[in-house]
Amino acid sequence: MKKKYALFIGRWQNWHKGHEWLIRQQFDQGKNVWLAIRDVEVDENNPKSAQGIFAELVVQLSVMLSSGKLMISVIPDIESVNYGRGVGYEVIYHEPPQEVGDISGTKIRQGKINPDGTSKETHS
Repeated sequence: MKKKYALFIGRWQNWHKGHEWLIRQQFDQGKNVWLAIRDVEVDENNPKSAQGIFAELVVQLSVMLSSGKLMISVIPDIESVNYGRGVGYEVIYHEPPQEVGDISGTKIRQGKINPDGTSKETHS
């Protein structure tokens, strides 16, 4: 039987604790995970290319990749995710705990927080 995957589509601009929490929800249920990196234009909000993010994630998530339970790929940018009736899969929203939900790649890029969600101390 072919493997099935829980698909997560994102920019993954600055991998952080919130992303880790999200995919752990599936790993903890024994499921496989596919991280699809949207190939968006590099700009102020997306300072890294999809290929650059792919290279970073291959290193950062090497243990998960070697387990065979994680797949990472670059996909074209999307405008929506659509499906018809009875297509054989679910669309699932994962509600993170507040301390995880408060972590954002934007705040990390702005230097306000660390990837684990802790505040960066500013020294005057």
